[in-house]
Amino acid sequence: MGNNIFYEGQVLWSQIDANRHLRHSAYADFCAQARSNMLNTLGLSLDQFAKQKIGPILFREELIYKREVQLDEYIKVEILLTKLNLKNARFSFQHIIYKENGDKAAEVNVDGAWLNLVERKLTDIPAEWYEILKKIPKAESYIEINA
Repeated sequence: MGNNIFYEGQVLWSQIDANRHLRHSAYADFCAQARSNMLNTLGLSLDQFAKQKIGPILFREELIYKREVQLDEYIKVEILLTKLNLKNARFSFQHIIYKENGDKAAEVNVDGAWLNLVERKLTDIPAEWYEILKKIPKAESYIEINA
């Protein structure tokens, strides 16, 4: 487990499914919160998104289950940047969800971009935000695109 943990918390009753383990959509919720925490920690708050009228969107979300997560367990979510396009800030993240015993419970991979919230079209980010994105922890397989 790396030092790139951006969410830690307990699995709640409301996040459990009929099989008495973490429901599939709760994984996405944990990862979304971890991304928000990460961006805020690095200097990009929701207030800054609102001022620029820009929001992150996802095109793809892939969930790979490894181990069952149950009620009252504590989990941690690690985030790694796997791909970044320097021309338009399209991004890919890998989230690794760990059980409280350190076992990998799941991997969630997402691809996304930035949406102009007024025009409802894809947009680039302000130039100064690229410096912030450079601070995101990177996967060993990280790819940087310049096109």
